[in-house]
Amino acid sequence: MSAVPVPRAAVHESPAQWHRVLTLLADVSLFIGTRSVWAQAATHRLALAAAISVCYASILVTGVLALTVRRARSLARLDLVVLVTAITLTLCAWALNHAGGDEAVLTTQAAKEMVNGHQLYDHPWPWLFHLRGVALTATTTGGYDFTYGYPPLTPLITAPFLWLGHNGAPATAAVTVVLIVGTVVMWRLLPTPWRSAATMVCLGFSFLPMYARQGYPAIVGLVLLVPVVVRWPRFGAGGRLGPAGIARAACIGAACAAQQLPWFVTPFLLAGIYAVRRGELGGREAARVVLRILGIAALTWLLINAYFIVTEPGPWLGGIALPLTQGAVLHGQGLVSISLYFTHGSDRLDWYGHASMLLAAALLALFVLFVRRLGPAATVLPWCAFYLATRSQDGYYLMMTPLWLAAAITVPLSDVSRAWQPRPRWLTGTRRRPALVAAVVLLVAPALVSATLAVTGGPPLRMDITAVRHPAAHTVSAVTVKVTNTGDDALTPHYMITTGQGMSRYWTQVRGPATIPAHTTATVELRAPFGKFTVPAKHSTRLRLRAFTATPQTLSTRDVKRAELGPAG
Repeated sequence: MSAVPVPRAAVHESPAQWHRVLTLLADVSLFIGTRSVWAQAATHRLALAAAISVCYASILVTGVLALTVRRARSLARLDLVVLVTAITLTLCAWALNHAGGDEAVLTTQAAKEMVNGHQLYDHPWPWLFHLRGVALTATTTGGYDFTYGYPPLTPLITAPFLWLGHNGAPATAAVTVVLIVGTVVMWRLLPTPWRSAATMVCLGFSFLPMYARQGYPAIVGLVLLVPVVVRWPRFGAGGRLGPAGIARAACIGAACAAQQLPWFVTPFLLAGIYAVRRGELGGREAARVVLRILGIAALTWLLINAYFIVTEPGPWLGGIALPLTQGAVLHGQGLVSISLYFTHGSDRLDWYGHASMLLAAALLALFVLFVRRLGPAATVLPWCAFYLATRSQDGYYLMMTPLWLAAAITVPLSDVSRAWQPRPRWLTGTRRRPALVAAVVLLVAPALVSATLAVTGGPPLRMDITAVRHPAAHTVSAVTVKVTNTGDDALTPHYMITTGQGMSRYWTQVRGPATIPAHTTATVELRAPFGKFTVPAKHSTRLRLRAFTATPQTLSTRDVKRAELGPAG
């Protein structure tokens, strides 16, 4: 696809004021996070510090020129300067911080295993999680997930970068390069005055480059969806795909072979394409267009996954479905915060998952019913469902924001104004407005009911610390806890003490029953991870004793007073 050409007469016109402001905002966004990178480079990487200083000069000069140049062509060239400056800063940040986290080391290890002909999926690598900065994903079963749980495209892309070294560097390099390429592609596809918006969202603000430096496979999926989302209502116009349409369909399949998040936005895009094409061509031709897109996407996806489907079919299937089945503990900024921080737990955590899936289905149905109004929001709606999920962390939203921008710029409401909208007879009568309202309520109600059940659940376990072992002052080696199961189900809890908003390592149970029957009380002794737990010196740090169970999924929390873990002697 090519960008919208600028008329020859327009290059001599004075640029619009909003274009100047957009270029300036993109320029300003490059300041964010740059000082910390420069300070890091100035201590031991002087060449990088010098390059960053030159970028500072570029930002300042571009800021002046963006407000003073007289021609649209000159401002378009400044947009290119902003893009090059952003790429330079992104590369400098990677050169200084490229070890990555758990996503990066897992992807790098997966690439190594693949290159050496070893099994990729259902193969734990616990030693990776002893590296500095590599976080653990705790599960409600009392363990941790040490395996690779994404489709295989990102390890395939990482393989050529394995020469860069150990830890997560190869994966962070691969994903950072993909992000830069994706930014350039998006910059080129957008209309000329809007190009700096791509620079700002993809490389400015520093958050997407940070995810790339962590090696997140979702960045690869994002980049592959960019050419799909740009002007998506024109996909298959006239019933023809053409070379560009075939490439876009292949990008859908490749995106779905990179990470699971594209699985959630793809149905919305396909439903929107079908609705627009049906409004243009009729039902049969629209179905043919969508089936061709689906066929090309599925073939691409199968080609990328073919080796693993043949060599390890069971582990492969379990691996790519792992984020949906692993039973990871609660985490995120969504509705689960109520159970995590305000109500001390819930005995109905499974209903968060039910609510999320029901809301996703409801949003897709609403999108189909009201595509003429909701069409431009096709890239935003899917992520609303994650707000109700047990893992509702903001990365699921942040990493897909360039798609929001691409749709906002290139998909106006007029492009979907003639899209087909299903209207059964009961939705077209004289009372169609109340009927539509009732349809909306009926579609959303199951998700709301499920969410209400989840947040109104109470902690099934009541816990009291009765004894503490101190190997040294302000250090705890073990605690004895009296646990009462107030629920109707026998529960097998796993315990941890947290000191912040996130989770920590589980404490090992050394005495007491593993399973506590309903309406009974037991005493258990818990040993701290690595033999000791240091009580934080800050009195503002909130300590919580948490107990997770897997079947059913529950959480029970008890605030721990500092005096209960007081110093020895």
